[in-house]
Amino acid sequence: MAYTIATGRRKTSIARIYLEPGSGTILINGRSFEDYFPTSVKRYVVSQPFNTTNTSGQYNVKVNVKGGGISGQSEAIRLGIARALVKIYAEHKPPMKALGLMTRDPRMVERKKFGKKKARKSFQFSKR
Repeated sequence: MAYTIATGRRKTSIARIYLEPGSGTILINGRSFEDYFPTSVKRYVVSQPFNTTNTSGQYNVKVNVKGGGISGQSEAIRLGIARALVKIYAEHKPPMKALGLMTRDPRMVERKKFGKKKARKSFQFSKR
């Protein structure tokens, strides 16, 4: 089997994508696509690169994803699938770039600072 391998990241999630020509099945950590993402919004996010390039049902996708939550994982998978499709066909890049699918979202959780309750929130201040 000739796989196309790509990586997608979002927040603390890392997704490794293995794309091969096939019937369109998506396996995420050994589970089915519908089982792993029960909400239709997350399923739409994952299948967005295929819908944009009109290649839905043409590739089998095997995903290993770890870290983060459901939202970060779905967007990491989306970026990885988009990168894998561009490796196969370079002409898919402009329509996906126009929708922002080729951009890695750099926003991460800000770290907690010492002397503070959270990253920016202070402890309650009492004047008297």
